[in-house]
Amino acid sequence: MLQSKLFAKTRKEAPKDEVSINAKLLIRAGFIDKLMAGSYTFLPLGLRVLRKIENIIREEMIAAGGQELLMPSLHPKENWAETGRWDTYDSLFKFASYYSKIDLALGPTHEEIISPLVKKFNLSYKDLPLYLFQIQTKFRDEKRAKSGLLRGKEFLMKDLYSFHANEEDLNAYYEKMKTHYKNIFNKCGTGEKTCLTFASGGTFSKYSHEFQLIALAGEDTIFLCEKCGIAVNGEIIDEQKECPECGNQDLKEEKAIETGNIFMLKTKYSDPFDLKFTDEKGKKNPVIMGCYGIGLSRLMGAVVEISNDKKGIIWPETIAPYQVHLLGLGGENQTVKDFAKKVYSDLQNQDLEVLYADRNAINAGEKLADADLIGIPYRLIVSGKSLEKNGVELKKRREDKTDIVPLNKLIFVLKGKK
Repeated sequence: MLQSKLFAKTRKEAPKDEVSINAKLLIRAGFIDKLMAGSYTFLPLGLRVLRKIENIIREEMIAAGGQELLMPSLHPKENWAETGRWDTYDSLFKFASYYSKIDLALGPTHEEIISPLVKKFNLSYKDLPLYLFQIQTKFRDEKRAKSGLLRGKEFLMKDLYSFHANEEDLNAYYEKMKTHYKNIFNKCGTGEKTCLTFASGGTFSKYSHEFQLIALAGEDTIFLCEKCGIAVNGEIIDEQKECPECGNQDLKEEKAIETGNIFMLKTKYSDPFDLKFTDEKGKKNPVIMGCYGIGLSRLMGAVVEISNDKKGIIWPETIAPYQVHLLGLGGENQTVKDFAKKVYSDLQNQDLEVLYADRNAINAGEKLADADLIGIPYRLIVSGKSLEKNGVELKKRREDKTDIVPLNKLIFVLKGKK
């Protein structure tokens, strides 16, 4: 991608109405644009990051046996009235259709939609277990939409629902899903700081589990067992004063960002819709359910909160918008320009994703500052200095040192084949 053609440019100053690190950096670097509190446009750079997170999650959910579907965002009141949540879900966007006058809601979650949907297919024991997931925009009327992508009124989320014949099967899949979530966070670059956290289980289970990313910007308080890495949510610390895994009572208080959660719903959303399956003897039994959510846009914001420095964002390689940021420093030096174009072409031919800072009107200092702000993992500089040494200057965003790499070895270095 030629940076001269890239829609949305970097900004020198952060917007005055943003206080969170993720909002300031993502807006300055041209990844997102604020429409209003809790609602952001994902610009081309930002959408590339979001899609990479999405693909990591999708691949892991398919590996977990999930089948992808896409349910409507617009929900009829009757579904929510059936579970009693029309009047109790405090962040539900509700309104009446101008023409039909029926009451509608924008979906903050999809239990009220998935259960009656599955019921239509008259499940037998042979159809279970069943795992259905979607990646879709959710809407919640947050009282205090703040912290950039960490708390929005509109956000992208993955939710998977599992359907089982018995609790033993649900328990087994629930444990399996913990591993898949760990894989997701490892692949997105947050695994080392993400803690499996015991939380309130609601009506049907003693506990649910959250995946909490330790970060100063976090709104949640967790208590971490440094012996085994398990944490307890601050909301239940009074009833759980020791580590649920190893019994350690020396728990460390931390601030954290919830980036995912898993719940054993059991029959909470199958009973209201009479969702049952037929067993081997022809008897009808309630379907046992679980649900598993990850906020994609929130995860993107959370990554920026923990992966940055005073110069800008530092993207993990797996979700960076591009792998390489190529800079030609030499003004009108035709030799430099020609060599930079060749490097750009060679990298693209090797299926490496490259953002090429080809703007001649921008001076070297501005190009370097932009590269640090945007945070692409590898920076390549073609200059008179590098050409004197018959190579390209290579620097990792996370490191200070630079190396001159010969062009014929560059591909091997970037692809990790040193």
